[in-house]
Amino acid sequence: MSATHSHHHDHHHHHHEKLSTINTAFVVGIILNLIFVIIEFGAGWFSQSMALMSDAGHNLTDVFSLLLAMLAFRMAKVKSSQVMTYGLGKTTILASLVNALILFVVIGGIAWESVHRLLHPQPVDGTTTIIVAGIGIVINAFTAWLFFRNKDHDLNIKGAYLHLMADALVSFGVVVSGIVILATNWYLIDTIMSFLIIGVIFFSTWSLFKDSL
Repeated sequence: MSATHSHHHDHHHHHHEKLSTINTAFVVGIILNLIFVIIEFGAGWFSQSMALMSDAGHNLTDVFSLLLAMLAFRMAKVKSSQVMTYGLGKTTILASLVNALILFVVIGGIAWESVHRLLHPQPVDGTTTIIVAGIGIVINAFTAWLFFRNKDHDLNIKGAYLHLMADALVSFGVVVSGIVILATNWYLIDTIMSFLIIGVIFFSTWSLFKDSL
């Protein structure tokens, strides 16, 4: 009897430990990405890099998706009641919808500025672009790693993991555009890269928008 009780206690303890690990991963991921969004946008502004500013917009989608995933993860633990037969499951759907709408506005702003930049090209600081986007790769890869262990147990966590890995790739693209600028002074690559990033954000946001609707 006591052995069963002990096993149950261990299982419960292990489950609680896992929950707090996932929770910590979300909190660390959100804080890191938020700080990086501010730094990246500022650096993009000063170095005149549309690709960096677009990538900051893209990383902002990370912060939102991590917040949503954390909310969903916590809400799923709330038991349903007579009043709320669905528990708090619907809050995440509404949050997804708001998230998608905000992201469409962000995309619109970046696209507008990118078109303007296409018509009036400006020199871009390649070195700043490379350094900041390089930091982006490290932050996205590290945050993704925090979710790596639990990604196969929860669809939400898997979504966050895939999103972060995709972002590390986008940041890599920005690093490449910075290298091209340093090597050739072909500043147009920066604007081309920002349009590609807008495309990536648009498609991921569109599916979020559709699912939440």
